[in-house]
Amino acid sequence: MKRALLITSLMAATALSAAPVSAQGETTEACQPETKPRSAADKKFEEISTAEYDWRVGEMAPNEDSPASAEATLPDVGPKRQAEKLARWTDTLKALDALDVAALSPANKVNYEVYRQQIESLLAEQKYHEYEKPMTADTSFWGDVAGWTRGTFSTAADYENYIAMMQQIPRYYDQQIVNMRAGLKRGFTAPKITLQGRDSEIAAVVDAKSIAASPFYAPFETMPDIIPAAKQAELRQQAQEAIRKDVVPAHQKLLTFMRTEYLPGARTSLAAYDLPDGKAYYRSKIREFVTLDKSPEEIHQIGLDEVAKIKARMFDVMKQVNFQGTLPEFLTFLRTDPQFYVKKPQDLLDRAAWIAKMFDAVSGDYFGRLPRRRFAIKPVPAAIAPYYTGGRGGPGIYLVNTYDLPSRPLYSLPALTLHESAPGHAMQMPLAAENKDLPAFRRDTYISAYGEGWALYSEALGEEMGIYQTPYEVFGMLSYQMWRAARLVVDTGIHTQGWTREQAQQYLLNNTALSKHEVTTEVDRYIAWPGQALSYYMGELTILQDRAKAEKALGEKFNIRAFHDAVLELGSVPLPVVTQRVDQFIKDGGVGPYPDEEK
Repeated sequence: MKRALLITSLMAATALSAAPVSAQGETTEACQPETKPRSAADKKFEEISTAEYDWRVGEMAPNEDSPASAEATLPDVGPKRQAEKLARWTDTLKALDALDVAALSPANKVNYEVYRQQIESLLAEQKYHEYEKPMTADTSFWGDVAGWTRGTFSTAADYENYIAMMQQIPRYYDQQIVNMRAGLKRGFTAPKITLQGRDSEIAAVVDAKSIAASPFYAPFETMPDIIPAAKQAELRQQAQEAIRKDVVPAHQKLLTFMRTEYLPGARTSLAAYDLPDGKAYYRSKIREFVTLDKSPEEIHQIGLDEVAKIKARMFDVMKQVNFQGTLPEFLTFLRTDPQFYVKKPQDLLDRAAWIAKMFDAVSGDYFGRLPRRRFAIKPVPAAIAPYYTGGRGGPGIYLVNTYDLPSRPLYSLPALTLHESAPGHAMQMPLAAENKDLPAFRRDTYISAYGEGWALYSEALGEEMGIYQTPYEVFGMLSYQMWRAARLVVDTGIHTQGWTREQAQQYLLNNTALSKHEVTTEVDRYIAWPGQALSYYMGELTILQDRAKAEKALGEKFNIRAFHDAVLELGSVPLPVVTQRVDQFIKDGGVGPYPDEEK
């Protein structure tokens, strides 16, 4: 659920977008010098990675008895398939261990490093039975399914695939319930405190006043004129039948399970260390989300050090606006003064759009290559907005949370927009997907340390680009930087040092300008999703340190556009690969991957 090839409930429903796996070997081969034939090691690596990635993408393919296309199929998450995944990735890692890595081409050495990190993370998730806890504080498998209702339907085939998907919901939910029961039995559940209100999404489907009022019927309310009226009527009838026979009963069964078994039986402790084999489990999440072998103690200390540095800059801004008082008093002022808040949801969306266009005005000064794909700005769906974060972005979408407007300060909106839209997620992800010089397993997957690190770097870059128009907006950016640095302290504190939920909340309230509502939802997210919050600041630190190294080494030859293009051309990679690429950038005299576009 957390990685799955750009499929995510955090954005409007998107189809599986993996490029044909057969292109992987062709792409890798194309990266080799023409005068140098591929080595046996190259051929073996490409054989291993192509076969496994083909199989991995096939995990989303239809079941034997399903008429649905791959784009509409819910995966098999049953015990047999989980055992197959464990065996497959165990064998794949053994095959990688047996390779002569030194004999790989330069391009494939990078591909090997990226691919191995993916396999190690996938294997660790299977070993620790991550599938028995198929939810975080603001995502869930039923939320993923509900995301299809917000998809784009253009043809009759789109609707037929959607109907076929609805018919699979009972099987899919039954498998998830079996997995969750296994997790309950061994104490591997989401913490109870993070599950408050999560059954409301399920209840909304069960309690709909009519089939036509069901959220799952929404795509059929208005259908494209290109579909003949008779076909529209047929599809609507089929959809109503699927909702009546499959969707509603499956959600009723899930709701009963959640309310009578899962919610009452969920663990009351917060720490990952309290889970089965908890210390090893949390260390595996650090390796997955940070891609560096750091101990919790090291990361906690880095967080404390960075919080102190950012706090010093916060005091400078307070002096700049002539605020007489303490930092907590300034934070209270920011959280309560009406000048920093809007009263209508559309006003927040309008401001976000304005900020996004401000970036467009300077984008050519900082980036040589921009993606072809643009993005929409939409509100977070009402059903999930109360416990959702302030916003989220990705290919084609920037979601802005317009729920509880007094908790959505304008001074934080520029940083949020740069992070979630461009040059953050809604730009980096499409650039990776459009880079045909990368194998598919690099174009279509997401490594949090890189993706979130880049997005957080984008926030800081906004100061250099002139996006922040007032000292308060600069403070909002610093608050967001502080928020991510504080995560290093809070996440490790919760999961390894016995911090309480209230202690974590207070740490964020004391050090950031986040609203109390945001602090509550964020802390619950860290509790339910161990280690993920560490990726942001650790990733940004790597990019900042590598940039400083390049600037020092290249002097006047340093070209910011070339540097950014060099980092972004990688796709989504472990942090050591970023450092290796920047080292090569320095050796190349600061020439980036697209010299003609970087002049």
